Amino acid sequence: MTDNSQNLYSKFLFIWFGQFISIIGSGLTIFSLGIYVYQQTGTASSYVFILMCAFLPPFLLKPYGGILADRHDRRLMMILGDSGSTLGLLFIFIMMLKGNIELWQIYLGIAISSTFSAFQDPAYKALITDLLPENQYAKASGLVQLASSAQYLISPFLAGIILTIMDIKFVFLIDVATFLIASSIVIWIRNISGITQITKPEQNNMADLKEGIQEFSKNRGVVNLVITTMFVLFFVGLLQSLIIPMLLNLTTVKAAGITQSICASGILIGSLFIGVFGNKNKYVKTLSISLFISGIFFANLGFSTNIAYVTLAGFLFFATLPFINTSIEVLIRKNIDNSKQGRVWSIISMVTYLGSIIAFAVAGFLADKIFNPLLEPEGLLSETAGSIIGVGESRGIALMFIISGLMISIIALLIWKNKKIKELENIEGQGSELSQNKYYVEM
Repeated sequence: MTDNSQNLYSKFLFIWFGQFISIIGSGLTIFSLGIYVYQQTGTASSYVFILMCAFLPPFLLKPYGGILADRHDRRLMMILGDSGSTLGLLFIFIMMLKGNIELWQIYLGIAISSTFSAFQDPAYKALITDLLPENQYAKASGLVQLASSAQYLISPFLAGIILTIMDIKFVFLIDVATFLIASSIVIWIRNISGITQITKPEQNNMADLKEGIQEFSKNRGVVNLVITTMFVLFFVGLLQSLIIPMLLNLTTVKAAGITQSICASGILIGSLFIGVFGNKNKYVKTLSISLFISGIFFANLGFSTNIAYVTLAGFLFFATLPFINTSIEVLIRKNIDNSKQGRVWSIISMVTYLGSIIAFAVAGFLADKIFNPLLEPEGLLSETAGSIIGVGESRGIALMFIISGLMISIIALLIWKNKKIKELENIEGQGSELSQNKYYVEM
């Protein structure tokens, strides 16, 4: 690694650390509010709606955020995104200070905060391609996955401690502080050597969006991979929506937080492995095998009410995710023109997260109105499926997890058979070549 390459990687690590701290703060807020709302209402639907408010605004606005990331300074976009996210948190804090906060006020505050992430996330992803050569993409992706895991690994544990010593409203102030730390670091890293900023000609937003869609759609392998990922994220979205309601019916709030933290430590192990050693080839094979195994572990979350068994299955499931995410990201990144990555990543995020949004929209209804009633003591499946996985509260959610896990394993087999996706690995990728020719000339 040359001196300039090392310097760029060091700058990436500073930025990454700021985002790592910010993600921990966001995880504190989501976990604490989720517990608060579920305890107030007792329904999975109310808990899931918090996730909907957190994901829907970025889903709708990311294409525009991607256009801005390609047109303007990506560091500035990150600063605006992180700083703006504090507004919704301060709104919830003020409403709680007044007393008798209503659910709609919580949902509105989360929506305001998450809206700004639509402008931060595409810029962050595109900035990685600015900073690093292709041979460091996998390591960077592993570290990004490590940071992402913090909201599941560190935040629930910290939230459990914080909520025992202070009121929930102070969690929001901690989150605000983490956003400000992330913004301050990006402001500090304001001059990035070795990078030539692309100056785009002025054109309207719709033209930029159309250009991004064309860049995304012209590679059938990328399209197939993204659509497949969308279906996977639908089933993962069901897990993300319903794991806490299921755990709260099996154990205490504190134990649920500990369980989620232990499960997420699987991501830590996988991400550290990739971050240290990388994953230099055979991405399609790694993706298929990891996804198939993850589906088996996912299904096992629903087979027992023993919290130790559930925790082990969750740990093993999360341990496979970094290998899946890194393989998908590198396959796409290698095949997309870097000058258009902001727009393309925003479109990709929108398509893939459509699966999560649909899952959030239907998870509460499926759990409360269909699957849980089926596995009540007098439910239709109480003597069949119930004899295997048990009956009672949340066992319908367990059945949903079993079905979801098996579907993910089937999707893994389809990826292995998809010729277009396999071709992504054999193409050097115009994104890689353009990145090296235009951005790493001083290395």
